[in-house]
Amino acid sequence: MERLQREIFERFEQYGQMQIFRFWEELNADERLNLCRQADQINLLHFSEIVNSLIDREKKSLRSDTPLLPAHYISLPSDETSSYRWEEAYNVGEQVLSEGRVAVFTAAGGQGTRLGFEGPKGAFAVTPVKRKSLFQIFAEKIRFAEKRYGHYIHWFIMTSDRNHNETIEFFGKNNSFGLSNVHFIRQGLLPAVTMGGKIMLEDKGRIAMHPDGHGGAFKAFVASGANAMLEAKGIDTISYFQVDNPLVPVIDSYFIGFHEKNRSRMSSRTILKAYPEEKVGIFCVLYGRSAVIEYSDLPIERAIERDRSGTLRFKTGNAGIHIFDRDFFSLLGNEMSGRPLPLHKAKKKIPTIDEDGKVIDPDVPNGIKFETFIFDALQFAERSIIVEGNRKEIFSPLKNSMGLDSPETCRQDQIRLFSKWLVKAGSDIPIDAKGLPPFNIEVSPLFADNERDFLSKWNDLEKRPAISSGSYIS
Repeated sequence: MERLQREIFERFEQYGQMQIFRFWEELNADERLNLCRQADQINLLHFSEIVNSLIDREKKSLRSDTPLLPAHYISLPSDETSSYRWEEAYNVGEQVLSEGRVAVFTAAGGQGTRLGFEGPKGAFAVTPVKRKSLFQIFAEKIRFAEKRYGHYIHWFIMTSDRNHNETIEFFGKNNSFGLSNVHFIRQGLLPAVTMGGKIMLEDKGRIAMHPDGHGGAFKAFVASGANAMLEAKGIDTISYFQVDNPLVPVIDSYFIGFHEKNRSRMSSRTILKAYPEEKVGIFCVLYGRSAVIEYSDLPIERAIERDRSGTLRFKTGNAGIHIFDRDFFSLLGNEMSGRPLPLHKAKKKIPTIDEDGKVIDPDVPNGIKFETFIFDALQFAERSIIVEGNRKEIFSPLKNSMGLDSPETCRQDQIRLFSKWLVKAGSDIPIDAKGLPPFNIEVSPLFADNERDFLSKWNDLEKRPAISSGSYIS
């Protein structure tokens, strides 16, 4: 302990961060050890360089004359040629899946606080009839794929410090929803700093640490041993998504096929923006490289810019759905790779203590939190592709308690999708101009999790059930 303490003290003194040890003499042995362990996790060289650069200049949006170009993407099929291209990708994806080369990764570190729900967001009930949780929806989609392809699929769930134990308990109570290869990975942490760049204390013996964003998936993946395990099993493709989207295609043969055919290191799904000011990042080409620009950084004149046909010029929204080559995923998780993701800062109200050790619960922002974004990996991918998805089929984010992107809109989007499948299958279910029937219905992912499989299974039924209020197709 004395040697560890001396090394840490020397390091933090070198970077002018000794303030975190100002109450050292008041701490007992266990508190000192915990503080040293926290401090030892911080890569001060990388952290200090980036923090200083962010502190020295306020974050600025792109200029209206920044050389920004629309991203190239593979569009949805619209004619015989493009339909053939998509069918070819589907067959390639089916082959990859039949070889058992795909694992699933879900970023699930968030809480349901904004939804008025105490617990992990993934435990929030969102389906229209059975009130299944997000986690159960994803689990059943994986089970459907396991049965279809005859292989167990490894599912990695990245939690945060605040919901790690709760998430594990939730899966335990539900017997992992019938899955046998669920792995929980704890998200990394970054220290909060004052407006002047000094690392803050939460109390006398604890640094104010916060989750490092979904970009922390790379480091967590390597640190947990997940990469080594998948490498040993010959699994080289990772299907990644974030926990707040019940429509997400967890296992998508088309997307996997395009990824494989193009030998892509990182592939992304895009949904076309519904309106210019929609709060989604956009795919673009910035200084010759693929990138995602957050909506808050895009000048309004760029957001509303249209081409000669009247179509939005920057229209490719980020759906938060990606496929990664496993080697590329692990490369970004290696601190020695020379490919650190950029830190993004946000001014926040951070509980802390003053010089006398008194607890402060601020009313206004008093510090800065940092996080990394997974889409920033695009700048390091020598080969990447963007594939369009139909937003009505793959994208219904759950972010707010009411209004847009709420539990109500998520349930409606699910019902609308299920109704579309049924109508296409020949059902006489009544729907209105918005594509909704006058009652709730639900299709279990264990029956089918996409239109193609639904039509196939529905047509194979000897006796098709009548559809009415509360119908559940399983």
